[in-house]
Amino acid sequence: MTEIPILFEDGEALVIDKPGGLPIETPRKGGPSLEDHWEQLKLGFQRAPAPVHRLDTDTSGCLLLARNPKALKRFNKAFEEKLVGKTYLGILASIPQEKEGTVDLALTKISSAEKGWRMIPAKKGKPSQTHWRVIAEEKGRALVEFRPETGRTHQIRVHAASGIGIPLLGDPVYGQRNAFARTMLHASALELPREGKPPIAASAPMPADFTALGF
Repeated sequence: MTEIPILFEDGEALVIDKPGGLPIETPRKGGPSLEDHWEQLKLGFQRAPAPVHRLDTDTSGCLLLARNPKALKRFNKAFEEKLVGKTYLGILASIPQEKEGTVDLALTKISSAEKGWRMIPAKKGKPSQTHWRVIAEEKGRALVEFRPETGRTHQIRVHAASGIGIPLLGDPVYGQRNAFARTMLHASALELPREGKPPIAASAPMPADFTALGF
């Protein structure tokens, strides 16, 4: 058995529930990563699966893995063509006045010696769009469902902070870490259509640190 929960499995794909705080690749300074689990995630196959897309280290939830190179190529194409349905849950540090909307803010990457690199809204950046709606409110915080149309680095985090105007709870780059172990963002569902086969569809349960806050 693998220590990583498996949400979907067939001959060409796995969807795992990536733990929050676990990077996909081994950090430069060393430490645990998803790479430590590739052997377990072979599940009887000769080759280890390969991640099709990215999730930030802090982000928990649905991560699609391809079990062979042909599948990886097809799944990558589906992401490029925006055919993949992705749903995220995030906890905002306070409650927005509006209860739903669409953030349409182009993003670009900047870097400085003091702060390192980050993404910022910029007219000449890459187009980025996120639909959002508040689904619960608890103790002055909001649980929000995010449906990104594009897949830019840190997109939901920047769109929360600069578009909605409230950062995600625990975000050390676009908000404040405070006492939280991670940025409160969870990839709750993923669906990818396939020709001649049922779609890959998975949903990840609400993480314990979300339920501990009353959601």
